[in-house]
Parts: sequence; structure tokens; C-alpha cells
Amino acid sequence: MDQPLIRFHPYQQRWLDDGSRFKIGMFARQTGKTFTTCAEIVKSCVDAMLAGKRTRWVILSRGERQAKEAVDETIKPLTRTFFLIYRALLKTKQDVQFSEGVFRAAEADATYKTFEVTFPDGSRITALPANPDTARGFSANAFLDEFAFHRDSRAIWAALFPVVSKAGLKLRVTSTPNGKSNKFYELMTAGDTVWSRHRVTIHQAVAEGLERDIAELRGGLGDDELWQQEYELEWRDDASAWLPFELIFACEDADAGRPERYQGGPVYIGNDIAAGGGDLWVAWVWEQVGDVLWCRELVERRQISFAEQDAIMDDLVARYRVIRLAMDQTGMGEKPVEDARRRYGGVVEGVHFTAPAKLSIASLGKQRFEDRKVRIPAGNIALRADLHSLVKLVGPTGMVRFVAPREGGSHADRTWAAFLGLAAADLGHREYAYEPASPRRPDEDFDDEGDGGGWFDHAGTF
Repeated sequence: MDQPLIRFHPYQQRWLDDGSRFKIGMFARQTGKTFTTCAEIVKSCVDAMLAGKRTRWVILSRGERQAKEAVDETIKPLTRTFFLIYRALLKTKQDVQFSEGVFRAAEADATYKTFEVTFPDGSRITALPANPDTARGFSANAFLDEFAFHRDSRAIWAALFPVVSKAGLKLRVTSTPNGKSNKFYELMTAGDTVWSRHRVTIHQAVAEGLERDIAELRGGLGDDELWQQEYELEWRDDASAWLPFELIFACEDADAGRPERYQGGPVYIGNDIAAGGGDLWVAWVWEQVGDVLWCRELVERRQISFAEQDAIMDDLVARYRVIRLAMDQTGMGEKPVEDARRRYGGVVEGVHFTAPAKLSIASLGKQRFEDRKVRIPAGNIALRADLHSLVKLVGPTGMVRFVAPREGGSHADRTWAAFLGLAAADLGHREYAYEPASPRRPDEDFDDEGDGGGWFDHAGTF
């Protein structure tokens, strides 16, 4: 063949040519790390057939959707391309088979969907969601895709590594950074010589032929810290973040944020108020399905009038069965809350964002994320950055406050809208003796450290 079957950029070719048993790569977003590793896996299976042998690979992805995408969008087309070209060399009229199945973890009494490619000689590639059950369920070469974002990465590692300890089995690990509180960070920064380590920033990838407009990407992302992490591969320490990326990614779902998925269940809305300036006006719609709250709709507007805010909220209340609407009553929120009470009645709760109130609301919200009792839209980079931007600070006197930089055009506005809705849901399912927040007197100054009345007291309880 005069021309290569598939053209790889130099940094991809270096990864392909590296036959080390243990290989780990930290690649910038959109640089083809999954594609290149899947190409290596397919080539491994074809080479095994040419040698009269068979091999087995397992791809462990962050979730079922990612596992299916790895097979449908990468493994399948690569396999068809390689196999059609090499069919004559393989001297077979048989074809590869693509199938879906189920992996059962007997000890955990759980089943997981698998996506599989089977070659005529018996070589197989299986993709499925990563967790300790699936990690220990196969004796095979393994590929941990986006490992920094796997839930329980250390538990997965503890289950997987003994499985690949058999002589000759290979392990591939790739990811972009996701803070320092995961196993990928430990592996990538360890000082050993056992692992072959590759690092490719967006700048290096573009210099070696990847067609990307760096300025356009950075401008579109609109978040310097996130750019440094996901494209320039700088480690961000998220220890001070109220919601670490690991929690955020664990609660993402492709069906969240889609109004057409509304099932007619009880709905709780959180509303962070803004009219002028650079902050967002946000309405976050949660539907309760069983014990999980699903984001059904996320409405974001900037610099809109009170009349426009009212019109949006009227539309939401008309389309959903709203049990409770929690609104930020701080400052300019007085009028919208008063107007909403007049239109919707007792479902409206005004909340003054005092320090104790914020702590209580944020604590309730974080608990929901930790318990995996929320589902938020997947792949929304601006939302991820917003949720991760909230930082808890403790002053010399022990007073807790939350801060968020106004980067990317938000001041954790989406986060506070989410937390308000989650707090409304928590209140909606319990009976408490409480008094709704009442409008302040015109001559009363807002005290960010005061008790605020309303929902929360100094102890942060209802």
C-alpha cells in the first residue's frame, strides 16, 4: 500500500509505536486519545489473527454511554477498515461480529450492559462501564478511558491491577486532568520507571498537525482555569471546591436537562435573581422521580427585565406541576418574590442569602450530589465550571462563607439556583414549623452575616 490506511499525527504515532506493557497518557481534550488507543487495540486483534493467535481487550469507560460510544463511534469503524484491508491476508471469508450483552457481577447482585466486537479467531474487544465489579470480572488486556473521571477510581484500580498482573497482559490509561484527588493523578506524577508516560497539550497537538483554532476554543470555553486544566494539562487542586469534579461528573446524565423527558412528577424550582450587571438570572427545574431529582430544564438569561423574568416563570409554572418555588429574595429579589407570591400563592418561598442560610442550602445540595440523588445535564462545560467554582472559606472567628470568581460570566449563579431547588425539595417532603422570609423594611440594610430569619437560623437548620 503506497498510502497509510489511517493517518496519525506524530504524537498519536508515538503513542501507537510505544509497546510498553504499562502505558499512561495525559492528553488535551479533542486530541484523539480514545481514537488512537482504540486503533492500537484493533490492530492488536488483527495482528493476533495474522499470527494465528487470539487476544482479549476490555475497555472500561466512565459510564454506559461512553462505553457504547467507544464501540459505535471508534471501535466499529476502525475494525471494519482494518479487517476489510487485511481479509486477504487473513485468508478468511468470515466477518467480525458486533453485539450487546450483559455482564453479571454475582457478588454485587448487579448487571451491566456490555458492547462487544468478536473476531473470527475468537479475539474480542469488550466495552462496559467502569466500577470495581467489572474491573475484576475479566482477565484481559485493559484500557481505562478518561480514568481521572471514573467514580471510585482507587477502588477500580485496586480491583483491576491484580487482574492484569498475568505476564504479557497490557494496560493502557488515558485521561485529561481532573484535580489531584484521584488515582490518575497519582499514576501520572509518580516517580517510577515502570510506566511509560505521554503528555500532549493542545499547543503541542496543533503544532504537530491537529486542525484546531486555539484562540476560538479558548474564547468559546470562557474559563481560564478550565482551559488550563483540560487543554494545557495543568493540575488544579479542587480540595477547596465545594463540589469536586468527581462529584459533578458522577451525577451527569444525557437525559437530564431535557424538558421533553418530564414525566409529570412533582417539580421544585430554584431561582437565582439578577437583573443588571454581569450575573445570570437562572431558573433550575427539578423533577422528583423516585428518590432522585432530575434536572428537567435550566433557563439562563443575562440582563433581562423583571417583566421578562415574570414571563419565563409563568411559562415554567404552566408547564410543570410545581410544588415549591424557592427564590433568592436578597436585594433586588424583593420585588420578584412579592410578585410571584401574588401570582402563584403559597408555593413561593423567598430566601435571604445570609451566611447561615447559604451554608444550610449548600450543605443540602452537596449531600444530594454525594448520595448521587441528582441528575444534571452531561457535557455542559460552563455548568461544570460553575458548579466547581463555589469555594467554602472559614474566617478567623469560624464564620463560614462561600465565594466564587466571576469568571466565564457567572458568579456560581447556576449553582445557587440548583441548591435553592434542592432545598425546596427537601422542605417539600418534610413537615417543619417555619415562617417564610418576609420582605425587609425599606430602611433595613442587608447584613450578610445576620440571621436573616426565614428558612434558616444561625445553626443552619430549618
